[in-house]
This record gives sequence, structure tokens and C-alpha cells, in this order.
Amino acid sequence: MQVDWEDYIVSTPDVLRGKPRIKGTRIPVSLILGYLAAGNTTEEIIEEFPDLAREHIAACLDYARELSEFEVAAT
Repeated sequence: MQVDWEDYIVSTPDVLRGKPRIKGTRIPVSLILGYLAAGNTTEEIIEEFPDLAREHIAACLDYARELSEFEVAAT
């Protein structure tokens, strides 16, 4: 499932100390990625967090992918 993470993930200093989270929730991206890393399926995560949809989980993966591609320019 292809999604644009910017449609689903926000970071604001007044919620969760600025940690990236799913829009409209206090569910941090790191929590969802942790569940995935532990081997949980999308369906299991949605069962645990009924406010989430498949698009939210796909957005977390897209966000992580983009972060992993980040390059620091040499000075």
C-alpha cells in the first residue's frame, strides 16, 4: 500500500514532546514500528489500537524508509 506519510504523521512540540505521531492521536510512530519489529501484523496492531487504519501503519513504514535515506552533507 503506497501512502504519503505526511498525510498521516505530525510532530508538534506540545504533544508527546514533539515525537512523530499519528495525526489526531497520541500514538507515536515509534510504538507502531516497535510492534512491527516484534513481528505483529497490521491486523494485530489495529486490533490493539482501534483508532488506527492500514494507511496509518503504511505511513509509519514510509516515514521510516524516508528517514533511513537521509544523508548528511559532507563539510
